[in-house]
Amino acid sequence: MPKLSVRTELLVAFAALAVLAMLPAFTSSKALVDFVIRAAAFGLFATSLNLLVGYGGMVSFGHGLFFGLGAYSFGLLMQRTGLPIPVAFALTLVISALSGLVIGAICVRLKEIYFAFVTLAFQMLLHSLIVSWVPLTGGDQGLLGGIPRPTFFGVNLANHIHLYMTSAVLLVVGLLLMRQIAQSPFGYTLRMIRDNPGRTSFLGVNVFRTKLTAFVLAGVFASAGGTIMSLFVSSAYPDFAYWTMSGEAIFIIMLGGTSTFLGPMVGTVVLLLLNDVVTRITPHYGLVLGIVILLFALGLRKGITDFIVEWFDDRRTARITAADAEEGAR
Repeated sequence: MPKLSVRTELLVAFAALAVLAMLPAFTSSKALVDFVIRAAAFGLFATSLNLLVGYGGMVSFGHGLFFGLGAYSFGLLMQRTGLPIPVAFALTLVISALSGLVIGAICVRLKEIYFAFVTLAFQMLLHSLIVSWVPLTGGDQGLLGGIPRPTFFGVNLANHIHLYMTSAVLLVVGLLLMRQIAQSPFGYTLRMIRDNPGRTSFLGVNVFRTKLTAFVLAGVFASAGGTIMSLFVSSAYPDFAYWTMSGEAIFIIMLGGTSTFLGPMVGTVVLLLLNDVVTRITPHYGLVLGIVILLFALGLRKGITDFIVEWFDDRRTARITAADAEEGAR
């Protein structure tokens, strides 16, 4: 995606939010509203993972830890403390940031496969804690009793449209913030570390601190996605912190593309559509998903947006070459 000015990106974000806001006025489909809420949760989750994978070269197999942590932290805060929703949401992000700081301080020192599996180990530790600490988490049954949704600033999240609008706002704001991070000097430093950490360190960059910062930020945005999902289902379940959640996020970014910022969002929409359509046709969802993975791995060999961007670049290069050849012939 080309680099745009901050003003242009703000206008694009506002336009996207306006379109989402008007969507319920043109349709009475509850399924479509539900789809957007789920896309907001998983879109933030997958895009946050791509900050690590696509921009930092850190493949995390345990990123679902923060999705589950966000869902459970928010749900427990609302059930046990009765805090206003904005305060509970802010505290959830703080909890995720502190957890990311501690876990990241251990993990980002490791390289490649070791980093991937240690993050997975932390995720499975959280999952085991959720399942075994029944009095607090409800164990296998998830949080029981629902999540209270007191009205704040005139917003009632028990109302489906209010929840939809809140999810849309969080999605657009989250994507905009991550876009600014990716296009900032920090984001370009992260790319340098991905491409050549040794040379980047030689230039005076604190590689450990930069990677740790990216890890914490990615965890915070992932927990925001988990919070949206907990509000959507009015609970939190152990599956939110299971290893398959991280696997789903990795598949999303591979499906949508890792080299373009909106690739994970495209992958989220495609995967949710596949899930909704395939599960209505056949119970063999895993088989169909496996075939889709093979098609992309063996056919495109890249994500959807990666393929589209590369195709346009090749076309533009071909036109420039043809124009140069024609000019030379004259």
